[in-house]
Amino acid sequence: MAVTSEVINLEDANKTRLPAWATEAVKIENYDLNWISQGIHEVQELLSLLSSFGVDEVEHIGSTSIPALPSKPILDLMASIASYDRISELTESLETHHWYYVPPELDNRAWRRFFIKVENNKRVAHLHLMLKGEPRWEQQLQFRDRLKRNPALISDYANLKRDLAAKFGNDREAYSKSKAAFIEHVLRM
Repeated sequence: MAVTSEVINLEDANKTRLPAWATEAVKIENYDLNWISQGIHEVQELLSLLSSFGVDEVEHIGSTSIPALPSKPILDLMASIASYDRISELTESLETHHWYYVPPELDNRAWRRFFIKVENNKRVAHLHLMLKGEPRWEQQLQFRDRLKRNPALISDYANLKRDLAAKFGNDREAYSKSKAAFIEHVLRM
């Protein structure tokens, strides 16, 4: 089932109509050794599910891909595709595996198509589907890899994430936007 503007528009909708996962609080957990193996599993599953749509590259990104980094227990994955022409078919295929589509007009990020995987009424993964050549692809990899190589950055980012979760625990967008300066700093290094 695709998430429609009627269901997910937080400004206009009565929040009681939203699924619980749509308004989950931001909670940072200590690093879990299982996140890497879960990421590998999701990457393989997405490659299998999306190869018929031309997806041949899927990466585990985000905090759960960085050993020792506390995180929300939600895997972030990105996949590259040549065109969004078959997004309806792709969405239908992913829906059978508990992935919910967030349309671009609700996601407010034209550079991607966004899906949320839900299990037991909780987010377990995000998929950032990007067109081949999208600059954010390389930026995501650079950010991940720079943190993996630098324990001081991991510590700084962990502290920032905990502070922001305490401040914006009920506002995912504010939490995400408040990390932007740190991410830009790491990308400029």
